[in-house]
Amino acid sequence: MNAHDILLRPAQQTDAWMLSAIHIAAIKALPTTLYTHEELLAWRNYREKPDAANILKHLQLETLWVAVKGDNVLGFTSYIIDELIALYVHPRYQGRGIGRALVEHFCEQARQQRLDKVITTASLYAEGFYLRLGFIPIQRAPHQLGKKIIVPVIKMSKELTAVQK
Repeated sequence: MNAHDILLRPAQQTDAWMLSAIHIAAIKALPTTLYTHEELLAWRNYREKPDAANILKHLQLETLWVAVKGDNVLGFTSYIIDELIALYVHPRYQGRGIGRALVEHFCEQARQQRLDKVITTASLYAEGFYLRLGFIPIQRAPHQLGKKIIVPVIKMSKELTAVQK
């Protein structure tokens, strides 16, 4: 399977449990090389099991898109106008172009709004991924997870080309 085998569509309320499961699985799969175990635990909101209601508190359904194959949700993204808020692909499906397809969709939506630049805040793990997609680092910054944990992240931006007619 590759990115050509998937469909991107707006998320639905019934996807929420799977979105939470993907969020947890993607963070659990990360090694403790760039963030500590405690920081990664906070990043997934101290959850071991999916919680559909909780994820919809943090991400608005109207700004969520999912990558699906058949009935299976493989990954998702959330964005608001020019800012990519979240991007997660289930570890089983990473490296197959799904994340790239979701980011390219976000960029295309921004182009259609006649925006010339988009931004995101990337984890240290995701910096290389975004660099390969044409994003450039702006600065390292602190990001608060929960009440007591602050982790380093990278603010990044990408210049967009005009919409082709």
